Amino acid sequence: MKVVILCGGQGSRLREHTEHMPKPMVPIGNRPILWHIMKHYAQHGFKEFVLCLGYKGRQIKEYFLHFDVLNRDFTIEMGPGRSTRLHNTTDIVDWKVTLVGTGDEAQTGARIKRVAQYLDGDRFMVTYGDGVSNVDLTQLMAFHKAHGRIGTVTGVHPPSRFGELMLDGQRVRDFSEKPQVKDSWINGGFFVFERAFLDYLHEGDMCVLEREPLCTLAHDGELDAFVHNDYWQCMDTLRDWMQLNQAWDAGRAPWKTWE
Repeated sequence: MKVVILCGGQGSRLREHTEHMPKPMVPIGNRPILWHIMKHYAQHGFKEFVLCLGYKGRQIKEYFLHFDVLNRDFTIEMGPGRSTRLHNTTDIVDWKVTLVGTGDEAQTGARIKRVAQYLDGDRFMVTYGDGVSNVDLTQLMAFHKAHGRIGTVTGVHPPSRFGELMLDGQRVRDFSEKPQVKDSWINGGFFVFERAFLDYLHEGDMCVLEREPLCTLAHDGELDAFVHNDYWQCMDTLRDWMQLNQAWDAGRAPWKTWE
């Protein structure tokens, strides 16, 4: 089962970081958010990834090309017989990662269409390279198989832009800095598609996954929603990035589903 991760956008609302690096490489703790997303998938047994690269995609290629030495201690013997010995064997990952340049200006649907040749099964997963969640991917896949339609999207409650006061009369019982909007659902990513969905896409740069392809799929009665009521957070702004890092540094990262 291939997991397609959309890594090509410019991340203009997080320009403090994306001026110098692609958004999926912006760190949470000492690892890119992309690593966190992939660890979550791998925890559920999905370890084959296809990364759709665009803006500053070379940095993502270099990260995975040198993944072992960037993420583990090593000893290097200099000179004519140069050799490198890696340490920290507990941090080894058994992923298979295909990195594909899909164009600097391409939209999300075009990027998926352009990696079709690397999707060799009847079914594949898709997510964004800038959001984390503790969504149960095993249940998501079981849900998709059970309903038998072409596509599944994970529906989540969006975090509110404003803090919420929980009152007892005039006394504040609790304060939530970023509560969820309970009566609203949005596209949280974490898709599953049958291969037939590729026919809904075209390679032109302006093919946006979230517009005509998904709308047409829905109108055809071929799109179901997997409802996720727990944690989900995208990294759109500097404030989002700061909150994600604060949670990680404090050991309170709800998306950390691995040991």
